[in-house]
Amino acid sequence: MKHLAAYLLLGLGGNTSPSADDVKGVLSSVGIDADEERLDKLIKELEGKDIQELIKEGSGKLASVPSGGGGGGAAAPAAAAGGDAAAAPEKEAEKEPEPEDSDEDMGLGLFD
Repeated sequence: MKHLAAYLLLGLGGNTSPSADDVKGVLSSVGIDADEERLDKLIKELEGKDIQELIKEGSGKLASVPSGGGGGGAAAPAAAAGGDAAAAPEKEAEKEPEPEDSDEDMGLGLFD
């Protein structure tokens, strides 16, 4: 990725056909050593190709890749309006507050 990023930076800077030495220069300017094998492979793959065209092709391919979740759950159905269905009153379960555990009971106060 770092090699490709350096290559693209050189392209943005006006160098339409960056060499391996150009990419090495960009990477070394920020203290990164270039991997010769990966850099040579990248240069061979991109040799003679227009970067803008490759980006357009890649964007088209990425557009077809699903990138979202399955979506939200279905909405609950609305309550039926009418006189036939007698609405049963919903009982709210009253919860008794649970007693909090207290360190005082054990003699382990925070500031003792």
